[in-house]
Amino acid sequence: MDFEFAREDEDFRGEARDWLAAHAEGASDRRSWERTLGAAGWIGIGWGAGGYGNRTATLTQQVVWAEEYARSGALPRSGHIGENLLAPTLLAHGTEEQKSRFLPPIAAGEELWCQGYSEPGAGSDLAGVRTAAVREADGRTYRVTGQKIWTSLAHEADWCFVLARTEPGSQRHHGLTFLLVPMDQPGRIEVRPIRQLTGTSDFNEVFFDGARAEQVVGGAGNGWRVAMSLLGFERGVSTLAQQIGFAEELGSVVRAAVESGAAADPVVRERLVRQWAELRTMRWNALRTLGGSGDAGAPSVAKLLWAGWHQRLGELAVLVRGAAASTGPADWSVASPYELDAAQHLFLFSRADTIYGGSDQIQRTIIAERVLGLPREPKGAA
Repeated sequence: MDFEFAREDEDFRGEARDWLAAHAEGASDRRSWERTLGAAGWIGIGWGAGGYGNRTATLTQQVVWAEEYARSGALPRSGHIGENLLAPTLLAHGTEEQKSRFLPPIAAGEELWCQGYSEPGAGSDLAGVRTAAVREADGRTYRVTGQKIWTSLAHEADWCFVLARTEPGSQRHHGLTFLLVPMDQPGRIEVRPIRQLTGTSDFNEVFFDGARAEQVVGGAGNGWRVAMSLLGFERGVSTLAQQIGFAEELGSVVRAAVESGAAADPVVRERLVRQWAELRTMRWNALRTLGGSGDAGAPSVAKLLWAGWHQRLGELAVLVRGAAASTGPADWSVASPYELDAAQHLFLFSRADTIYGGSDQIQRTIIAERVLGLPREPKGAA
């Protein structure tokens, strides 16, 4: 198939690149940056002409925007979860009232979202969630009690979409409901940062103690269907933008290999070339999938490919630097307490790539059962 972009796509690329060059460099606050993006019409460009978002763009133009954003060095997005996960889910399963209420604030960069899926005993095994939601006498309000974990941006979010068990005694994917929960509920919602190997805290634990929720997406008891639909949106256009970041990391590793002399080792050279070739293949596969010629297992295949690739890159990043990769900064007065450099951060953070977002084991099970038609894996009671 043709992997080239059309002329109108390249014109769109020029517009996006020019705008980012003019606005991204001076941005320092992620929340304000979301509002800047929204005011300029860059949020929700993939939602279609429903009147809820900003400008509309073709699929290839969405790819172009994602790639140029990654190249620009702009601030990491705080609105990704609302724009690319919740919004498509509401467009597919939400009521008109819900679309009108929640989509415009996301498009304006005014309301941020987080995802309440994983739990301490139900990470990749999403059907094992135990967070419970009890409906009150008014028939509309639910009270949510339980714990979610690995919740990105929970400390910044205004809302959380939560998968909760609303039918007592139900098991696995039965009896689940997809709820929209406001985060501003003092005394009923507590957010605790999780300190990682890298020393940073990108994820959080969230504790719900009778938190109020009045918005149900897709109907009570249909949470599993809605949740699975949302996960299908998780690995779309953003995968190609992710690969731009991967390419920059690979370039840094190659430069480090040349500077340290490790590139003279034929084994190291072979590994570097293999990383480059695999990254190109992942890009072509992602474009093929977006073009509609993929299969039901394409998201799982993509996750398996990039997670393992990124881990191997992290290993190469420290290998090519030799002993220097295990030491701190030369001048401790400048970097105290200890701070990781880019290669060290890449190595440590990428250890989690094959676990978060659905572990490798889960992805292989999905491919085996849903694509290859192999016997289903036995499941224990929830």
